[in-house]
Amino acid sequence: MGFRSAIIRPFAKSIARSIDRWSGDAVKRQEKVFQHILSAAAGTAFGRDHHFSDIRTYDEFKQAVPIRDYEDLKAYVERIKNGERDVLWPGLPAYFAKTPGTTSGVKYIPMSKESTPLHFGTARNAAFNYFARKGNGRWLDGKMIFLSGSPELDDIAGIPTGRLSGISNHLVPAWLRTNQLPSWQTNCIEDWEEKLERIVDETVFTDMRLISGIPPWVQMYYERLLERTGKRTVKEIFPNFSLFIYGGVNFEPYRAKLEELVGGPVDYLETYPASEGFIAFQDVFGAPAAPGHHSASPGLLLNADAGMFFEFVPADEIFNPNPARFWLKDVELGVNYALILNTNAGLWGYNIGDTVQFVSKNPYRIIVSGRVKHFISAFGEHVIGKEVEEALLPVANAAGVRIVEFTVAPQVNPPEGGLPYHEWFIEFDNPPASIDTFALDVDIRMRSQNIYYDDLITGNILRTLKIRPLRRDAFREYMKSQGKLGGQNKVPRLANDRKIADQLGKMR
Repeated sequence: MGFRSAIIRPFAKSIARSIDRWSGDAVKRQEKVFQHILSAAAGTAFGRDHHFSDIRTYDEFKQAVPIRDYEDLKAYVERIKNGERDVLWPGLPAYFAKTPGTTSGVKYIPMSKESTPLHFGTARNAAFNYFARKGNGRWLDGKMIFLSGSPELDDIAGIPTGRLSGISNHLVPAWLRTNQLPSWQTNCIEDWEEKLERIVDETVFTDMRLISGIPPWVQMYYERLLERTGKRTVKEIFPNFSLFIYGGVNFEPYRAKLEELVGGPVDYLETYPASEGFIAFQDVFGAPAAPGHHSASPGLLLNADAGMFFEFVPADEIFNPNPARFWLKDVELGVNYALILNTNAGLWGYNIGDTVQFVSKNPYRIIVSGRVKHFISAFGEHVIGKEVEEALLPVANAAGVRIVEFTVAPQVNPPEGGLPYHEWFIEFDNPPASIDTFALDVDIRMRSQNIYYDDLITGNILRTLKIRPLRRDAFREYMKSQGKLGGQNKVPRLANDRKIADQLGKMR
């Protein structure tokens, strides 16, 4: 054990004990968060508009504060952008996190002086908890790379503004900066391909021990490292690499390829960060990982003591005028919920667009099941991301097939005629021997995942799904064409329209 890891080890154990305490008392912690944020925001413009000073119970809160998306919150945000104080939360935000929107254009998510430290603090606590549970702190004694967006920030009414991953670079403490790569100058490069080349320049001969980023862009980094060095595996370049931290997408579609590229045992730490708050993180760990034999944790621990009061709406009700709303005390296992946030940055009844399911209530652990707007229901089937992933991946694993990326869309009016179907666009690393057999096997699993889809097939409303193999790097070309190559950008797994599908159809 090196000097730095030895110094931090007692603190890591203290963090782990703290996580055990609050996670075992999550409902009471949520009650305290609820009362605190209501009281703190009572004098704000939003608090006055919604009579926070008169609210005593959660039922009263639900009556006073409707569920909203960014479009509904935008008028308040615009007031802040015009320099007004005490609008959603006391004072002015410490930062605005910029995120791409669909109907609203760019979204500006406030991060307050109270909420901002919890973003980095939770990331740190998740990593230190891993150290305490697994005993591996060697990553603290070498180099670490965080593949992220540019840390350069704009100024809006005196509020620093940028992407969350870029803001996070400003929160890294001085003691960690000496280990952090890439350099500030390289991180500021906007063009992802140019940035990637410079990252390889800076890291290829270092003692890299921790790598963090969204899996598809980490894969590009690995591939460039191997191209540059002529080595067969990342472990030959970084023999002390032992911890990969990721979040934002389901790791499973990328696992086989990344493990092949790494070529040796590496532990995984999954996190669930968002511009609105650091939602959850992996808190338990299986046996040491080996390629193809990683023991995944049973969900992610809900971050119940970090300034966020969570609400949960059954996903099939989220677009209803008055959907059912529950807080943590009343959730059920296995139900697909839309996640609603109320935070110490001034988000109220805010639908962040993700759906989650609880896999444990002692403690409260979740899995991310998809996106509220990323589904297919062209025929009433309401297929979600979790279902397509759990249909595709076991079939691919059984066939020894590796998937680079995929997305699914409805084909309502097939140009070839006949019944409509779900069209799966898949970039294979190694394709199956028979696409038709592979597609049929996926369809069988899809039917077992979703009874409505099965009814449509049985009733001859839909025909079985079609797979369209795409050429190598098709998804990267698509993301580049959209100006979304690299950073925190992700390919949607599902769409209820054909905007993505029609573009990908040209890349076969």
